[in-house]
This record gives sequence, structure tokens and C-alpha cells, in this order.
Amino acid sequence: MKTRIIGTSITLFLAAILAASPVWAAEEGDRTELAKKLQNPVSDLISVPFQNNFNFGVGPEDKMQYLLNIQPVIPQHVTGEWNWIHRPIIPLIDQPAPVDEFGLGDIQYQGFLSPAKPDNLIWGVGPVFQFPSATDSQLGTEKWSAGAGAVALRMDGPWVYGALVNNIWSFAGDDSRSNVNQMLIQPFINYNFGRGLAVGTSPIITANWEAPSGQKWTIPLGAQISQIIPIAKVPVNFLLGAYYNVEKPDNGPDWSIRFQIALLFPK
Repeated sequence: MKTRIIGTSITLFLAAILAASPVWAAEEGDRTELAKKLQNPVSDLISVPFQNNFNFGVGPEDKMQYLLNIQPVIPQHVTGEWNWIHRPIIPLIDQPAPVDEFGLGDIQYQGFLSPAKPDNLIWGVGPVFQFPSATDSQLGTEKWSAGAGAVALRMDGPWVYGALVNNIWSFAGDDSRSNVNQMLIQPFINYNFGRGLAVGTSPIITANWEAPSGQKWTIPLGAQISQIIPIAKVPVNFLLGAYYNVEKPDNGPDWSIRFQIALLFPK
């Protein structure tokens, strides 16, 4: 509950600050290009998304889990030919009964080396690190983990589509805890109408290879809508989506609502 309040307060605070500020002026084409850059995980756009996830039907008591992912994306120009994209993910978790804990989860860092001037196929590859930063043992793995990730996508007119994939393995940490061997697949497809409005889907598919048979996969299906609203001197993207899990572990969520506010910092 406390983490839900924190996440909602952050979102409302940002909205209030932006609403009280001067309007950021942007042409229709500017908003469309910003929307497409935001949909590209390895673009040269600095952004700070606050992704609120409301997961329903979690645990033996079918409670709601709240997860706030703070996911800044910071591109770095290594050379004239290559960019390095920094993508940390900082989770705040409100875990329902019987765990009934809230706090910081395991922080993950994703880095992608990507061409600064890509052709039709845009891509990036790099390492993934996960740190045992959870403030409670029930909110994290208590393991140090590392792996690799890759992303590939295309932009065809109003369409942006591709996928991000990674897998991590534990290499150190609490020996009494289960080993980490987890895969994430995030396909995405978006259609941009113009003026910063887009619809699409971006399900987060996960596999826990250490789980028993029938408990490994979480596979959601759903859709989302997003809009860039030119408020203040910073353009802001608002996103709302809903996803139903067609495959999940026994105590996993039945369905989820995703609400995200992303601050964009174009050059």
C-alpha cells in the first residue's frame, strides 16, 4: 500500500508541476518523431519513464501487486559511429499477502552498443547486470546476476516494430536461495497516427528456467495507447495499457494495467 501511494504521488506530483509550467511548443512532426524515438529502445533520446504496473490476482489470496519501475534511458556518444545506451531499471514493489512487504527490488542495468547512424535495421547488443539491492529478502533474489541482451527493430512509415531479448544467470550471492536463470522477451509494435498519438502492444514475456514444469512462463496479451502532451518545457508521454496473462505460474497475476508517464529530453 505504501509503495502504491509513493508511485501515485510521484505521478500526480509530476503532472502538477508540468501543468503549472509554460507550454512546450512542438510542431506535429516533432511530436511524431519523438513518439517514434521513445518506442526505439536504443534511440539517442534521453527519457525518464515512471512505469506503474497494477498486477491483479497475485498469490494464493488473489491480491493486487503494485510495481513501479523507474527506467531512465541515457544515450552516450562513444564515437561518431557508435552509441552506448544506458538503461537502468529501479523497481519499487508493494508485494501483497502472504509476503506483505514493500520496498526496493533488485536493480537491473542494461547497456546496448548501437550504431549511431543505423540503416533500415536498427539494433543494439550489450550486457545485463542485476544487483541484490532489495530492501527485504522477499522482494529480491539475493543473488548477483549477469547476462546479455539484444534489440532489433524497424521503422516503416508510421510503424515501429521489433523485439528486445535478454537472459541473466546468477553467479554469486546467498547459497540458500534459488539460482537465477531468467529470460525476458519484449516484442513491440506501434502505429503512430501523428501529433504524438500511438497505439500498439508491448507485452513483457518472461521465463524462469529454474521453475518446475508448467510454472516457467508468463505470457501476456494486450494493447496500449500513448500520447505525447506538450506541457512545460519538457514533452511528456502518457501511456495506458491492459494485458491478460494467457500463461502464468500458479501464483502469478491474472491480468495487469500499465500506466506510464515518461519525461522526454530532446536535443
